[in-house]
Amino acid sequence: MTLRLGWFTAGRGPGSRGMFQHVLHAIAGGTLDARIEFVFMHRERGEGDGSDAFMDLAASHGIPVVALSSRRFATERGGPLSLHREAFDAKAIELLAPYRPDLCVLAGYLLIMSPAMTRAFIHVNLHPALPDGPIGLWHEVIWWLIEQRAAEGGAFMFKVTDELDRGPAISYTRYALRGPELDPPWRDAHGTPIADLRARGEEQPLFAVIRREGLRREPLLVTATLRLFAGGELRVRDGRVVDEAGNPATARDLTSDIEAALARKASATPACYSG
Repeated sequence: MTLRLGWFTAGRGPGSRGMFQHVLHAIAGGTLDARIEFVFMHRERGEGDGSDAFMDLAASHGIPVVALSSRRFATERGGPLSLHREAFDAKAIELLAPYRPDLCVLAGYLLIMSPAMTRAFIHVNLHPALPDGPIGLWHEVIWWLIEQRAAEGGAFMFKVTDELDRGPAISYTRYALRGPELDPPWRDAHGTPIADLRARGEEQPLFAVIRREGLRREPLLVTATLRLFAGGELRVRDGRVVDEAGNPATARDLTSDIEAALARKASATPACYSG
């Protein structure tokens, strides 16, 4: 049976849009038996070029976009959204009532969910670190990796619970933070206090190359994980992720699959020459 998906996002940047496009391509290519029933965005048209582009992309594929501006919602009620999180989620649940997704993907969704929302839908999320790594937004994860001089990075998919970024891990991938392209920026940053590195911004080579390594793999991990659910290898029963036999599922290490997919992609990309 085709896996019915909901997609939650702010749609703000190229990372979240690229992840969405990768899943769409997998569906269109027949390698993922799924259908995206709707996109829910906590931005409305006109709040940003990135989110507007995301809405246009979804519309071009005939996917309904349900938009509810968290900014406008908080402004109209006064105070930060944290004071109105339950009311915001109640309105979102009301707007999404016509849909019955099997699974909802959080991809660039920037809001903390209330218990009502985590009960209303089964959500999976991607976090740009290994399961035992740091929590927080991707920017902070990269700064943590730099400060720790970490030898590897990663990403994992997890089932969303009321505990921020700490739901049970479903799958993960890991990658080396050393190698021909990574060693030079590590050498350049060696001995520089983390505060000084932060002051140089996210455009500096070390931060940028770590971010790039994550972005190359994150869409592949999301798609591979959804494929496990679409193929029946994993499912959610009584709030828990279980395997085909109904036993609690252990986190799948998909590193070899992700690296193989990257290798195939690299071999299929024609070389570019300048002259």
